[in-house]
Amino acid sequence: GLELVAYDSHITFSQHSSERGTAFFCTLSTPTPFKIYKLCRKAFILKHSSTSGRSSTQTFEARLLHIESRPGRKWKNNGPDLEFFMRSSDVLLISTHNAVPWFPKQIKDLDRCNVLITKFDPDLDHGHPGYNDSEYKKRRAAIVELAFRYKHGDPLPTVEYTAEETSTWQQVYQQLRSVYPSTACRQFLDSLQQLEEECGYGKERIPQLRDVSAFLKEKTGFQLRPAAGLLSARDFLASLAFRVFQCTQYIRHPSSPMHSPEPDCCHELLGHIPMLANKEFAQFSQEIGLASLGASDEDIEKLSTLYWFTVEFGLCKQNGAVKAYGAGLLSSYGELVYALSNEPEYKPFDPEEAAVQPYQDQTYQPVYFVSESFEDAKMKLRRYSANIQRPFAVRYDPFTCSIEVLDQPARIQSALSQMREDLKTLHGALEKLGSS
Repeated sequence: GLELVAYDSHITFSQHSSERGTAFFCTLSTPTPFKIYKLCRKAFILKHSSTSGRSSTQTFEARLLHIESRPGRKWKNNGPDLEFFMRSSDVLLISTHNAVPWFPKQIKDLDRCNVLITKFDPDLDHGHPGYNDSEYKKRRAAIVELAFRYKHGDPLPTVEYTAEETSTWQQVYQQLRSVYPSTACRQFLDSLQQLEEECGYGKERIPQLRDVSAFLKEKTGFQLRPAAGLLSARDFLASLAFRVFQCTQYIRHPSSPMHSPEPDCCHELLGHIPMLANKEFAQFSQEIGLASLGASDEDIEKLSTLYWFTVEFGLCKQNGAVKAYGAGLLSSYGELVYALSNEPEYKPFDPEEAAVQPYQDQTYQPVYFVSESFEDAKMKLRRYSANIQRPFAVRYDPFTCSIEVLDQPARIQSALSQMREDLKTLHGALEKLGSS
């Protein structure tokens, strides 16, 4: 289905071509006559939807040879539509513009990035350990409400965890902490030690988002905001572009301390936070987020799968051994041990392959991707992201916590000018080192 768009009116039409030219049989969506002669003299726009789900607008110029109008067969607004017959020649395509999905451009826009995936919600998922526990679901709902009420700029909410919740945290912390030295990557271990020394991490209490966010902000510029549950891939990845991590505050059911079907504070605080305190990994995470802004649904699906096999279940090589850096592994004792055994298949990290690899969200992964280093993974991700089809590039401005859309020469020139100033500063620093 194609639409002819002119002067805020919509005309549906069929197109017929012959050696005499191209004819359009059109129906205007309003019975009110409009200045048809202006349509003859100006370009018209064809709008259609592609098979990928992304709409596209094409602008044409044409010399119209003949126009007729007459009352249409359908009546709207107490009157008939006007039908137009137009015959033209020399149709010329001027440009094609793909409609881009909305994405946040300012950090406060993340208030709109809150679409939840309820697949593993304890009210709906019969397999959730808390499905039949009304008290657990009531408590979880109260904590979730804190996230629903949160708006950018508000103080991060605190949760007074119960003795039972703290006991669950204690079991998880002790069990995982005992195997981290032999299973986790060096960056994770270094950051976890800092969290224990500077941020109150330990088995005695569940850390509060406010304290953890302040710690991350100082280390890598990342900050936290409360999440009500499992977010849609598009909304979650968009947050990463701003160096914001959406973090749940409820905890898993006490009957299943070593595994949760949905993200919870054990997964976030033990799996994700230590890695986000590492500068290289923080940059890697943000670049996945930047690549997602304005991407098609198909590319979002690939990026979220890429995220799954790296940030959630990624492995890397260190000192001749394979170590875990994925949060899904580092917050799940059973899969952490399994992933580093001889049972699963390992593949070298290749974004093109990882982006389409089928994955499991209810059992252990059949395959894991192993990166040579975070720097190598980041370079591969950049090359992959460069092939994502968008009519613009994006750049994060840390001074205003906003996204610059580089779709005009003036904006690109401004970004280049800022980069030149940064290069001058670095050049001056090198000269001072050389003269000392």
